[in-house]
Amino acid sequence: MTDQNHIAQPLLTLPDADRSPLSIRAKALVFVDPRSRQLREAMQRLAPSGLPVLIQGETGTGKELLARHIHRESERPGLFVAVNCGSLSPSHGEAELFGHTASAHAGAASSRAGWFGSANGGTLYLDEIGDLPLALQGKLLAALETREVIRVGASQAQPVDVRLVAATSIDLAQAVAAGKFYERLFLYLNEGRLRLPPLRERIGDILPLAEYFLGVHAQRLRLPLPLISSAAQQQLETYVWPGNTRELESVIHFALLVCPGAEIRPEHLNLPAPDLAGLAAQLRRLAADPARQGELRTLLDELGGALSG
Repeated sequence: MTDQNHIAQPLLTLPDADRSPLSIRAKALVFVDPRSRQLREAMQRLAPSGLPVLIQGETGTGKELLARHIHRESERPGLFVAVNCGSLSPSHGEAELFGHTASAHAGAASSRAGWFGSANGGTLYLDEIGDLPLALQGKLLAALETREVIRVGASQAQPVDVRLVAATSIDLAQAVAAGKFYERLFLYLNEGRLRLPPLRERIGDILPLAEYFLGVHAQRLRLPLPLISSAAQQQLETYVWPGNTRELESVIHFALLVCPGAEIRPEHLNLPAPDLAGLAAQLRRLAADPARQGELRTLLDELGGALSG
């Protein structure tokens, strides 16, 4: 645990994350930082609305966790079906997504409902939707708008009721401008857009997450629960976290294993040298936003303390 009173609630986790078909990279989210609380409020408003949702965020920030929470809060009776668009077959992607009839193509001995059919009555989560081939993007939009799908090899459409929650780590508006993403699908998704900020922009979430991961791994390994020293806390809060929450978990796991006593110190974190360019960029972002001056002052105070220490 930390040696300060950091409250790691509300906490969003997925206990069976290791069994996720997408191998979730971020296994926990907290909503302590002001930006996270704003995100949670927006998510709570969108969840019961039935609108399609587009979650934009860097790898490892917890996009699938948000998507699963939206599905749970929507109270849709069907399944949450997660699909990585980059893993769809180049030759049979349409059949995988929309289903196929028996003998629709070589190797198809029986009919399949496809991912879309499996999500009927529930939520279809498409991770990295920018990787979906353009030809399938138009068919996806048509299925969502008409609430019908035509399986490969079939002559008649079948009714479906699917809510789409998509995620991307790129700016889809730029992909549209480059002709790599279907504009109408982007506009359809953009109505319920959520931006999940990277961990470096959610400084207030870092220590609560670190405390959570420390507790999880200490319990799993049956090890005593150490404190995180003030100096280690400062290093955690000033690091830029290019790998986001997943990287934080890895760092804390490592520190727990190499810490010889009852306190985790900076040398146990094994973090790389400070990224001065990244830190400068973070300071510029905070300075440019009048609503985040409190965060800026906190970060500057922490940097001053770290330098003086």
